[in-house]
Amino acid sequence: MRSKLFIYGETLLDAGSGNKSWRERGIGEVRLLKHKEHQRTRLLMRQEKTMKVIANHVVDPRIKLEPNAGSDRSWVWSAFDFAEGELTETIFAIRFADSEIAEGFKKKFQESQEDMEKVLAGEDAGGDSTAADEAAEAVAALKTSD
Repeated sequence: MRSKLFIYGETLLDAGSGNKSWRERGIGEVRLLKHKEHQRTRLLMRQEKTMKVIANHVVDPRIKLEPNAGSDRSWVWSAFDFAEGELTETIFAIRFADSEIAEGFKKKFQESQEDMEKVLAGEDAGGDSTAADEAAEAVAALKTSD
């Protein structure tokens, strides 16, 4: 979904002064990606032309998407971002072309949060766990000898 991403914080000119404001981080496609091995979901957004990562964080079940004041097509949330190579707590705002796309994003984001809650609780295992049981039995049967 194409959108514009903003972050809340100090600019380089205001560093250390405590003056915080919304500034544009970039325009691009926002994606919710699920890892194939450990099933964790993360939000990834890249700048449109340069493909620079502008948002990269885990979709934590504790994140609260809140509507931005005065707009039905934007959402605000806080997360630990890793886009610039180090983990920093960042307040994000994302704005879409219309309210339908924004509602679709919120729905997908909340579905991803529910999936992550199951993964973190250990309920992500599929119904057929015979291969895992066989592997566990094989490991238990291993013995070391002197």
